[in-house]
Amino acid sequence: MAQLGEILRANGLITDEQFEKALATQTATGKMLGRILVDEGLLTESQLVRALSEQIGLPFIDLSEVMIDAAIVARIPGAICREHHVLPVAVEGDRLVLAMSDPGNVVAKDDIRTRTGMDVRTVVATRADIEAAIVRFYRADSDLDDLTTAIDVEHEEDSLSGVREVVDDAPIVKFVNLLITQGIQDAASDIHLEPTEHDLLVRFRIDGVLHEMMHSPRAIHSGVVSRLKIMAEMNIAERRVPQDGRLSVNAHGKKVDLRIATLPTVWGEKVVMRILDNSTAQLDLAKLGFSQGNYDRFSQSFHKPYGMILVTGPTGSGKSTTLYSALNVISRPEINIITVEDPVEYRLAGINQVQVNPKAGLHFASALKSILRSDPDVILIGEIRDYETAQIAIEAALTGHLVLTTLHTNDAPSSVTRLTEMGVEPFLVGSALDCVLAQRLARRLCMSCRVEYKPTPEALVAARFPWDPEGPVPLLYQAGGCVKCANTGYKGRIALHEVMQVSENIERLAVERATNAEVTTAAKAEGMLELRLDGMEKVLAGLTSLDEVLRVAI
Repeated sequence: MAQLGEILRANGLITDEQFEKALATQTATGKMLGRILVDEGLLTESQLVRALSEQIGLPFIDLSEVMIDAAIVARIPGAICREHHVLPVAVEGDRLVLAMSDPGNVVAKDDIRTRTGMDVRTVVATRADIEAAIVRFYRADSDLDDLTTAIDVEHEEDSLSGVREVVDDAPIVKFVNLLITQGIQDAASDIHLEPTEHDLLVRFRIDGVLHEMMHSPRAIHSGVVSRLKIMAEMNIAERRVPQDGRLSVNAHGKKVDLRIATLPTVWGEKVVMRILDNSTAQLDLAKLGFSQGNYDRFSQSFHKPYGMILVTGPTGSGKSTTLYSALNVISRPEINIITVEDPVEYRLAGINQVQVNPKAGLHFASALKSILRSDPDVILIGEIRDYETAQIAIEAALTGHLVLTTLHTNDAPSSVTRLTEMGVEPFLVGSALDCVLAQRLARRLCMSCRVEYKPTPEALVAARFPWDPEGPVPLLYQAGGCVKCANTGYKGRIALHEVMQVSENIERLAVERATNAEVTTAAKAEGMLELRLDGMEKVLAGLTSLDEVLRVAI
């Protein structure tokens, strides 16, 4: 271990004092020196593995930065790679280059020599990198394709008994499980199962964009849909009306909830599964991509004791995440927070969450009436869908409650006219509404492969980019493509925001039933930054691309 310490100090990774302290901890606890340094945050896992590889005289490889031929990976079955935590990365003559997290695993080397008939040269990689590469290369797609040929597809789709037989069949069960597992592995937000005239199309929505994943025989459609209905406790016999359900699965040691929605189409029932992975939920408001000005304006509103805060945007634009993040900021033992949602997407500690149940007569409006009798300080309403819900919410905001809710509008100013169109009196809208936040989600550029370029003046003019034509053309970034982002050029998403604070001037315009254009003009004069312009600022910062902002914001 002294040799490892010398390597770490020689590379400037730790100081003499840190080394001596870690040695003392090692003596007292018996833990490995390297593990102590990682646990204390003095080293990253990658730095430790690099040092260990130097100590034993083996080269280190960063799998996230190396292009690996899939044909080479295919030489070893995925189950063997998962069992031994290894990955074939190259072929040198008659030798196979094998990345290992534990290069001392002789059993793994012997097993792979026997299976491939090749000698093995070892390189060292972190366990996390190997596991991520295994997920990337040994996807479930091939298993899914193989399963579709194994499923008995001769049952009549209109025969309920036949459907039950198919559902009870193990290949159908395995097909559905693999489909859900693959969606979670690919970080998809939604899984779409779409029947067509000739096949069953499977699409994943990843970072807000749909990707075709596979085409399966159309004859398995009814069995797959019925299996999902049973899992989500939906009516298996009803195929003529839309249904909603929910189920939970365990994937890779973590619990993931899925919201299931069916929709009858001309070729059969379409199913959309929304993946609600609590472990990936970003509930830190400061990390949601707010510019400093927008963050200050928005945070002022939810620190008030009463009033209504609206978050607007289309489905899947991150409205719920923003509201939950705001609740996280204001939640404390002294206040009573109650939510009414359809469905409850994320369970939050210390907050009373109510699930809407239309079958039992528990709608947003009826739930709100009961909530107001439960002494709330803060109320979160999943969505304002009708006049009755809007009216009760506004009355709650006017009687000393802080109300957070969502509304489907294209921008922040149009929410004022939307509420009046629902039938709410304009003077109530102006009095109750305190702040409106409109948002969209744009794909974030992959920091490892983004490409700097200088756009043409014509392209900037066409995009209405805010720049001085007399000045220099700004340097922007566009998508590249690498291993880390699966060659898409994008990795993750970032939010674009538009924050409108309801001032006395905007309140007066609401009472006068002013047009959306008039409200927008007044809000911009008071400092509101439009969605598109907030997006352009993020383009200048190199966080996203010009094309991506134009895709999500007009």
